[in-house]
Amino acid sequence: MNTNPNTVIYDADLYLRVSSEDGDKEESDSITNQKALILEFLKTKPEIRIHAIRIDDGYSGVHFQRPAFQQMLQEIREGTVNCIVTKDLSRFGRNHIEVGKYIEKIFPYLGVRFIAINDNYDSLRKDPQADIMIPFRNLINDAYCRDISMKTRSSLEVKRRRGEFVGAFAPYGYQKSTENKNKLEIDEEAAEIVRYIFKMYLQGKSAYRIAEILNQENISTPMDYKRSHGDAYYTGFRKKMAGSWNHKGVLRILENPIYTGALVQGKVTTPNYKVKKRINKEAAQWNWVEGKHDAIISSNDFQNVQGILRKDTRTAQNRETVYSLSGIVCCGDCGANMTRKTVPSGTKRYTYYICGNHKANKAICSSHCINAELLEKSVLKIINRQIDAVTNLKNMSETLGRIQLESGNIDRMSRKILQLQEEIKKYDRIRLEMYEDYKEGILNREEYLELKETYQKHLDSMKHTLDKFQNELLHLKEDASDGKRWMNEFLKYRDLKELTREVAVSLIDQIFIYEKREKESSPRIEVRFKFEEELEVFVNLMGRLQKENRVSKMQETNAGSDKIYFESYGEENVCREEAEKMVQSN
Repeated sequence: MNTNPNTVIYDADLYLRVSSEDGDKEESDSITNQKALILEFLKTKPEIRIHAIRIDDGYSGVHFQRPAFQQMLQEIREGTVNCIVTKDLSRFGRNHIEVGKYIEKIFPYLGVRFIAINDNYDSLRKDPQADIMIPFRNLINDAYCRDISMKTRSSLEVKRRRGEFVGAFAPYGYQKSTENKNKLEIDEEAAEIVRYIFKMYLQGKSAYRIAEILNQENISTPMDYKRSHGDAYYTGFRKKMAGSWNHKGVLRILENPIYTGALVQGKVTTPNYKVKKRINKEAAQWNWVEGKHDAIISSNDFQNVQGILRKDTRTAQNRETVYSLSGIVCCGDCGANMTRKTVPSGTKRYTYYICGNHKANKAICSSHCINAELLEKSVLKIINRQIDAVTNLKNMSETLGRIQLESGNIDRMSRKILQLQEEIKKYDRIRLEMYEDYKEGILNREEYLELKETYQKHLDSMKHTLDKFQNELLHLKEDASDGKRWMNEFLKYRDLKELTREVAVSLIDQIFIYEKREKESSPRIEVRFKFEEELEVFVNLMGRLQKENRVSKMQETNAGSDKIYFESYGEENVCREEAEKMVQSN
């Protein structure tokens, strides 16, 4: 006990901090060990009495916006604390500029004694050697933190590029694998809600209406769901104690590509390890990896939803869903969206579509007016024709044999691509050799330019063919792995009786209405379907495969070769005529 009345008594806060972000060693830098070391040290300092023990567990030493540290500063300003004791300088902080400012300016000005035990530093004791070493130790602590930060960033970047999930919490609908925390697995309970949300939106319900339905059915929000399953999850989006769905939460789910099996990470960053301000990165810099976890939503459904989100679609009064063709119908002449209008006439009501520009200013465009019921019936008829054409293509492909379409033709196309790539390399070498001949005077300028133009045209032609072959190979591989997924999008609506919102957004890209000409009873309708490129490539591919199949059969037998030729050629023409007619007219 201190009995000297002239001894100054210090009221001290013991400051303890640990953070895995700083690379702190778990055993030696644990809160328990720091506390034990400081208490043992204070047994030799009777003039220091403990005011409070301040602990920042899990806070980086790079910044000083730590709750316990800020509370300690407030007590210093109020005059209730005039001494700080910590295990070492690294526990106090790892930012050499800020640490130096506190030790050399702020604490001396406020009359605060500062003690760092393991660094043998006590501001009350005048020790020139210790004063010289303190800045160097602060620099070392800062450099150590910088090194840890760089290693952590590098490690996370490598994991993101490999398609490993590095988030603290799995997205709603998924959970972290028990065997590998960097891999996502479907959480079926939450995944059903995700599917439910996408289904309702494809059926024409708005994000606002979907949120209302989820609340009415007492479905937990993503945050409440995670917390009910034991996750210490927090988000800044929540503003009330009782969680409830809103349209923004629904849209976040609808816009997230993770539900298609794509992992998109690295969207934000910070300037450096000291500045924690979040900066949005350009989309080209994101880490986007496909197929690293199972999909909840098909890529087609996801793309259909994104297409709807980009369109201006609003629900009419007294309706739960938008109209089946809302946001899809456009004026074929000016490109403006067609507006749906209902006009009463006596006891009847007439509904029609009219050009949006004409509605705003009649001088811009003509009305392009078309009866809504007529349009929907016509579109339904065109869709069924398109489905019939795709069905014929599907049947035709099966007659050629799945092995030939999937294996043999993939190999054949791959060989053609390799041969063409070799040809392109050869002509590139010839071009370079011609330039050398021109430089050495073997060719004059006119001869060189003429030959250069000839070879360039040939190269351009080969590169165009190469692009076409590579595109066809891609479709062959997709068909082999996905069972002609684009075809199945049409075939699942076979024998369609009603035009629904889901059918329209799944199959139709745009509908154009052209002003009717003389002697025409109604405006011309042009339906542009999705997957037109896939359809065109497949039609061309099937034509070539049939010809190759015919040649192969003719080589096997001479008998009946004419019959094989005409039957195969006729079937091809019928299918191509139907399919190409759909592409051109619809």
